[in-house]
Amino acid sequence: MLFLKDCKMARTPKPDPPTVLCDTREQAPLIMPSVQRATLATGDYSLEGLADVIAVERKSLADLAMCVGRERERFERELERLARMPYPALVVEASMADILLGAARSEVHPHAVIGSLVSWSVRFRIPVWLCTGRREAAAITYKILLKALEAHTRQLPENE
Repeated sequence: MLFLKDCKMARTPKPDPPTVLCDTREQAPLIMPSVQRATLATGDYSLEGLADVIAVERKSLADLAMCVGRERERFERELERLARMPYPALVVEASMADILLGAARSEVHPHAVIGSLVSWSVRFRIPVWLCTGRREAAAITYKILLKALEAHTRQLPENE
């Protein structure tokens, strides 16, 4: 009887992680593997060579409140650009409970924030991910980038 320990199984080397691009305007970058700073036209995070295909926009609760309030027009233009990409996402560093408690020093009502997130996700067809903090936001952002890369790679013709 042959046992697995007796077999010499060829191990395929694990590929290097893709290079994550973090926009140079991102003031508090998330911690992820293989991050490189770059100027991105859309979003805060993407992958090297795919900045026009994959983008993740990251918002803290305070940023989000400003985007619902006084920066709404600018942010909706950003969402329009994001929506033109095959793999867009919006990651918020706040849970639903955090949003309901409201952003510090913001006059934007929590219900307006929730209503805007729902409206934007439907209008622009961009998935919105609520995270309990920076660590979770980094993990989900990295996972989104990897899954988008995987999906994009499956869509490529065989000869590319």
